[in-house]
Amino acid sequence: MREAAPPVGQPLAAAPGIRRIVAPNPGAMTGNGTNCWLVDHPGGTAIIDPGSDDPAHLHAIRAAAGPVTHILLTHTHRDHLTGARPLGAATGAPVCGFRHSAVADFTPDIALDDGSAIAGLTAVHTPGHATDHLCFVTADGIVFTGDHIMGWSTTMVPPAPQGSVRQFLDGLARIDALDARLLLPAHGPSITAPAACIRALIDHRLTREATILAALDAVPATLEDMMRRVYRAVPPALHRAAEMNLLAHLEKLREDGHAVHGHDGWRVAPGRPGRAGSPHPA
Repeated sequence: MREAAPPVGQPLAAAPGIRRIVAPNPGAMTGNGTNCWLVDHPGGTAIIDPGSDDPAHLHAIRAAAGPVTHILLTHTHRDHLTGARPLGAATGAPVCGFRHSAVADFTPDIALDDGSAIAGLTAVHTPGHATDHLCFVTADGIVFTGDHIMGWSTTMVPPAPQGSVRQFLDGLARIDALDARLLLPAHGPSITAPAACIRALIDHRLTREATILAALDAVPATLEDMMRRVYRAVPPALHRAAEMNLLAHLEKLREDGHAVHGHDGWRVAPGRPGRAGSPHPA
């Protein structure tokens, strides 16, 4: 669901004790920008995903927060990470993220694992979009979903080793099992019907997988050929992201025994129906 561009630098209430300030980093992959979440707890305010290092943005965060006790990262993609160290230096708050960072130049001050409790939140490891992706869950059923579930677009899932469609689907199932009442993503508006949203995301992935499988043939095709078959309507600005999504899905199809990859490209596995339903010769 798309929303009008939120006002720059102004905190927007999402729930009691929770508000967001949208970072000034809009784009094809970020929508209106990264949602920086301010979450009050008895000790002060935890900041989730500062996003931009723009001085005015960091000033707005500090002005809207109580004493900043922790800076939490859902993952280390730059549109989430960039403002973390500057905000930490300005407030003295530790930067907290998954124990095994996905980028070589970042090590969290406090390393989190699946199930870690911090600032009144519980971390849930949800790789798929990124190996170090975390969601954060409140005691009363609110989930900060980072990029795993977004309020404006489906999530880009890169191929291994950065991502995995299987892990992404497993993460959706984990979040669904929490029976959340509200999802607060890193991009786009709040999601007020979590179960329906998650079901739609799972259905989207399974439909995409079926489309890709149907586009495979006994004759090998390059990734570029597969792109033309599967993503015909994608604008050029999103071709790279679509290609990464496609490769991640092909990797899962290979894991499941439905696809084969060789030096000349991707083809349907022996004995599986190819394009137009013709079986690959065994």
